[in-house]
Amino acid sequence: MRRIAIIPIDNRPVTYLLPKQIGEIDKNTEILLPPRELMGGLRTQADIYAILDWLEALENVEILIISLDTIAYGGLIQSRYCNNTTKQIMTRLKKLKNIIAEKNLRVYAMSSIMRISNNNVNEEEKPYWAMFGRRIFEYSFACHKAEETGLKEDYKRIKTAKKEIPEEILEDYLETRKRNFEINLEYLDWVKEGIIHTLVYSKDDCAQYGLNVQEARKLEDLTHDNKEIFVKTGADEIPLALLCRAMNSTRKQKIKVLPVFTCIEGTGEISNYEDITVFQSVKGQIELAGGFMIQDRISLSSIKNMNVEEKYGADLVLVVNNFEGKQGELVLGTEADKAGEAFTMPPLPFFVADIKNANGGDNYFVESLLKYLPSEKFFGYAGWNTTGNSLGSAISCAFIKFNSERVNREMFNQLQATRFLDDWSYQANVRWELKEENKSLDLEVLKNKMGTYEEKIKRLFRIRDDIKYTLPWHRSFEVEVEFDKLG
Repeated sequence: MRRIAIIPIDNRPVTYLLPKQIGEIDKNTEILLPPRELMGGLRTQADIYAILDWLEALENVEILIISLDTIAYGGLIQSRYCNNTTKQIMTRLKKLKNIIAEKNLRVYAMSSIMRISNNNVNEEEKPYWAMFGRRIFEYSFACHKAEETGLKEDYKRIKTAKKEIPEEILEDYLETRKRNFEINLEYLDWVKEGIIHTLVYSKDDCAQYGLNVQEARKLEDLTHDNKEIFVKTGADEIPLALLCRAMNSTRKQKIKVLPVFTCIEGTGEISNYEDITVFQSVKGQIELAGGFMIQDRISLSSIKNMNVEEKYGADLVLVVNNFEGKQGELVLGTEADKAGEAFTMPPLPFFVADIKNANGGDNYFVESLLKYLPSEKFFGYAGWNTTGNSLGSAISCAFIKFNSERVNREMFNQLQATRFLDDWSYQANVRWELKEENKSLDLEVLKNKMGTYEEKIKRLFRIRDDIKYTLPWHRSFEVEVEFDKLG
């Protein structure tokens, strides 16, 4: 039995529960997590030293998947607003480094490049973001753009934005960025020393220009010759990709994936919250998970009469339900304009990334997909949050199932039931209905509305458990699907 320790980003279902669900699709793998009460929440910092004590006490563990932000700052969100000094952070990291060395752990790590959101919502930022978030974004955007273009109008934008931000607030923001970037540079030394085997710097919520984009490019310049250091668009899915990469590291041949798209014209579009095209995102996520992407651009409908295995030597088909023009955003109640193709059964084992809309599945596509399930060729579905989130989790699930000598079918079925109930039933339908009725946090109404979808999903994935729903961060953005054994 292979034992893998994971220190997640925080305590949300997709960051805390999902890695265990995906990893334990392989019956020969046990995923070890810190007690959930130690992890950070929306406005609560992780109990950092208790997590380090937990890690130190583990036995017979060779691999560690870690969000370094959890130890450095108390969590990904906390990295944006915690006021700890560099010295305080380095003290914690030194203890982590010593534990890794003493236990001789093979470490797959991620660290975030601090994001810059382009709104005045301070739910995940410092309090002053409520008044100055957009202005700080504008300042950041203009600083980078002016450096790139040298145009007077861009330098003028810097001055204009700077005048609208109180000096002490801008100074605090820039100092926080500087601190986080210095910590990120420290991890490069850890790689050189062999403390970290694989390191991913994550870019979350990117625009074309910004201080965060500048930092990403500096890190790319410093690491371009190291094949185990990545600068990647995304966040929550990255630990899943690293878990997959670690579990597949002993495999001689990389899994060959043929992506097919419901909208070929949209493969060059850029998704919401990302700074790369859909095609580039697919390629990057496959490679980070340790796979190989066959790079032809093929439509889903065209593979019906194609001998995919003979022509491409593919192991798996990735069906991408994508968009043309602008990606929809279901949290805001907007759907992508163009309806894509209905699902068509590929000739090889397949899995699905449903990215036509951000933050939820595409009803038309999902309903056509469910007509073909259950199927032995089905290796998973995901359609949550961003393009990177959906791709990364779908790829990791499919790869681990493909490589498993002993597949835990109950875990796989439970995972897929969760994804369809969360990504499709809740995110694409029930969440919006609750909002319209002004009952977004009413768990009883939520449960009743989910019942319509539950019946179908439980039948398809042979779920006999009772299903409960909670809102772990006391907001409607994420739901937790819980399975309770009956009797």
